Amino acid sequence: MKPLSPTDQLFLWLEKRQQPMHVGGLQIFSFPDDAPDDYVARLAEQLRKDTEVTAPFDRRLDSRLAQPVWVHDKQLDLEHHFRFEALPTPGRIRELLGFVSAEHSHLMDRERPLWEFHLIEGLGDRQFAVYTKVHHSLMDGVSAMRMFQRMLSTDPAKRNMPPIWDLPARPRRDEDSSGSSLWRSISHLLGESGKQLGTVPTVARELLRTINAARKDPVYKSMFQAPRSILNRKITGSRRFAAQSYCLKRIKAVCHAYGTTVNDVVTAMCASALRTYLMNQDALPEKPLIAMVPVSLRKYEKSAGDKPEGSQAEGNQVGVILANLYTDESHAGTRLRKIHQSMQKGKDRYAQMSPEEIVNYTALTLAPAAFHLLTGVAPKWQTFNVVISNVPGPKETSYWNGAKLEGMYPVSIAMDRLALNMTLTSYKDQIEFGLIGCRRTLPSLQRMLDYLEDGLVELEQGAVS
Repeated sequence: MKPLSPTDQLFLWLEKRQQPMHVGGLQIFSFPDDAPDDYVARLAEQLRKDTEVTAPFDRRLDSRLAQPVWVHDKQLDLEHHFRFEALPTPGRIRELLGFVSAEHSHLMDRERPLWEFHLIEGLGDRQFAVYTKVHHSLMDGVSAMRMFQRMLSTDPAKRNMPPIWDLPARPRRDEDSSGSSLWRSISHLLGESGKQLGTVPTVARELLRTINAARKDPVYKSMFQAPRSILNRKITGSRRFAAQSYCLKRIKAVCHAYGTTVNDVVTAMCASALRTYLMNQDALPEKPLIAMVPVSLRKYEKSAGDKPEGSQAEGNQVGVILANLYTDESHAGTRLRKIHQSMQKGKDRYAQMSPEEIVNYTALTLAPAAFHLLTGVAPKWQTFNVVISNVPGPKETSYWNGAKLEGMYPVSIAMDRLALNMTLTSYKDQIEFGLIGCRRTLPSLQRMLDYLEDGLVELEQGAVS
């Protein structure tokens, strides 16, 4: 038996029919060169025999003294969690994304362990797909990515590899990975209060400095008063998932031309796509949209010799930058340069702070946004309009039972007043975008993939002109 942390309980409390609180991932594989045509069916048969289920996939929810706890499920039914399915003809990517959109809309049964693994055949070109979803109370998106990477190998000859539910146990430290969640930042501030007291002077000083800047600089001011947008309406339970790969070399070429980072360029691509999409909906706000962009804090850690005795870089290792997307700027190159400057100001501020101070600063600045997302009673506290998150993925070509991983796309969470989540991951020489949104609030969301491409082309053209 293991009690749920306050943050993980929050994910359960937030969940409702129109707001499922699970994260997921879609992976596309190619058959091994020597595989028969029924390769996926044989793989499914092999997986059905793997009935050993390791933590955390063997846990289900229970209650002790009116508090939720994780307990080992002695009657776990693997057939409920592992599902072998086929796409309808003609088995295009369109059908695959439609399948994921529908499945990601469905709540999971809380009487069972909160995960599903879908093995999907019926794709053309001798390919198949895997779609996995896990409740956010059990595992965050970064943890899920790391666990999925453990299922893979760089050896194409390796066979009899276990599925994600039967991986060897790892220390809890790895499982409690740092998610890019504002809720974890808020929880980190509210919890461990004694440990956090030492950060108060620095946090208060930086927060005051930011507030003073907001009074003088319209860029800062907009970061604390994001515009009203259709992105921030109440949502339904129906989801639309859109995914696309982009060549990392193209993005790096733009970085070199403008003197920015990869994260700046992908953020600018998202800004361009949002600008075009909202203009076509006749819904582009006059003021620029604001994005919540999680950033890793590991590079801000002091060396081991500088750390107080007994301190460790555990728990939440993510801070948040509120990035102005400059969607009121029509020129793509100018927009990218301004986004770079906006992001750099946030990084410079964090460079003067410890990871604990950054997390607490993040929690304080995002507290109004959290209150608004939870209650909806303070619409003027719309601190940001959209989440743009970048999760690192495998750097080398990867395989699973000889099948080559061709692409992997994150599937995140849409919420009331946060109808769109733009998450991306890196894989080898690709950047993989996964967009999830409310189907009714944001119609024709899949067109945003074209607008992402248009935004990158516009930056490329500006780089050579």
